[in-house]
Amino acid sequence: MVNRENTIQCLRGKLVDKKTTSVASTEAYLKKIKETNKRLNSFITVCDDYALTRAAEVDKKLGSGNNVGPLAGIPIGIKDILTTKGIKTTCGSKILQNYIPPYSATAVKKLEDAGAIIVGKLNMDEFAMGSSSEHSAFGPVKNPVNEKMIPGGSSGGSAAAIAADQCVVTLGTDTGGSIRQPAALCGVVGLKPTYGRVSRYGLVAFASSLDQIGSFTHSVEDAAIVLNVISGRDKNDSTSIDREVPDFTGSLKKDIKGLKIGVPKEYFIKGTDKEIDASVRTAIENMKKLGAEIVEISLPHTEYAVPCYYIIAPAEASANLARFDGIRYGHRSKKSDVLKELYENSRTEGFGPEVTLRIMVGTYVLSSGYYDAYYRKAQCVRTLIKNDFQDAFKRVDAIVTPTSPTPAFKLGDRLDDPVKMYLADIFTIPVNLAGLPAISIPCGKTKKDLPIGMQIIGKHFDEETILRVAHNYEQI
Repeated sequence: MVNRENTIQCLRGKLVDKKTTSVASTEAYLKKIKETNKRLNSFITVCDDYALTRAAEVDKKLGSGNNVGPLAGIPIGIKDILTTKGIKTTCGSKILQNYIPPYSATAVKKLEDAGAIIVGKLNMDEFAMGSSSEHSAFGPVKNPVNEKMIPGGSSGGSAAAIAADQCVVTLGTDTGGSIRQPAALCGVVGLKPTYGRVSRYGLVAFASSLDQIGSFTHSVEDAAIVLNVISGRDKNDSTSIDREVPDFTGSLKKDIKGLKIGVPKEYFIKGTDKEIDASVRTAIENMKKLGAEIVEISLPHTEYAVPCYYIIAPAEASANLARFDGIRYGHRSKKSDVLKELYENSRTEGFGPEVTLRIMVGTYVLSSGYYDAYYRKAQCVRTLIKNDFQDAFKRVDAIVTPTSPTPAFKLGDRLDDPVKMYLADIFTIPVNLAGLPAISIPCGKTKKDLPIGMQIIGKHFDEETILRVAHNYEQI
């Protein structure tokens, strides 16, 4: 059930009707963060003074009758991998623990230009490498639904902040499921747009061909509003697409009668939690009652997605993270006498174990003699996975699957078993390899009251359809 009191439209209505002020609502959210953050550890940095100054500016504009943006006065949190001018950006890592960037990411700037108020930077797996938000130099994030459980990752702080009502909107990033999986485990809405829909300028790169910026919200409508703001071509990002941005909220008014919804048999497999399987199947039946046509489809190369991803992503990470050398910015070792030692010691002291592991794997698969055996072959498999989706979308308008094969698991449960940890993203990784848009929405709870998420996947640049399907389901 959507908490309407914490949606963009509700708060904006109160501001416009003068039932509250931006300063008052920002103070309330900052108070909530202060009361809950010691337990949840969702924020790394809280920007009290900055947020209240911005809120006062919004109130001044509202009071003078000036036009204000669609997010005027809305408190937002930013995953700490997106640069924010004058505000620390750590990427959850010791190597960047005191880094203050001189510019803001394009997506962040667009939100601020629309009137949004940044209340802080959110905790995450270091450099977005993780599925549980336990791999942070600033300690693990806890799930607000059950604080003994992980919130998912790598955008765990972003998901937890929405679930705990610390913000109205948060931004996250999704490289292999890092928005959708924590959204599912925390019981909120998480949207990953098509690769190229949103500028990646200012996103500290993990895997450049996979990373995408998206949102966490309380409702599908809020996700559509945010996507309206952050979408569009950016001259600073050559991978952003020069394509007309539709009004994503407009598609929410349409029903789903006649839409063909694909259900891939490879996503309903042995090993998936029985309660999750049942909840998603029930949700699919409800879509059928709403007039959608349910079509069984096959995505035959799904089983190769995880090994393919864990070759490509570490390879790109190895190249991207080479810039953190202790010379230009970030952590610099004090134990070094010669240049080689400075590089080695700065990186050894600055990077955590999961990041170190992935850099080593990535360097190995790119090394002479192994490039063709691993990296080139993984790219060929990636093409096969992408072709599976293209073939499926000739028959259907959207695809529905579970978001995660299991509900949230206990903190510390999988730290000694990286393969089991990596398999948490088995249903989300193929979407990134294919560059498709997808959204996770709540579709039930387990007997232990843990959230269950359903994933809706769309064609390239067809966020309108997945938002339409998600919104229709959300209403019932």
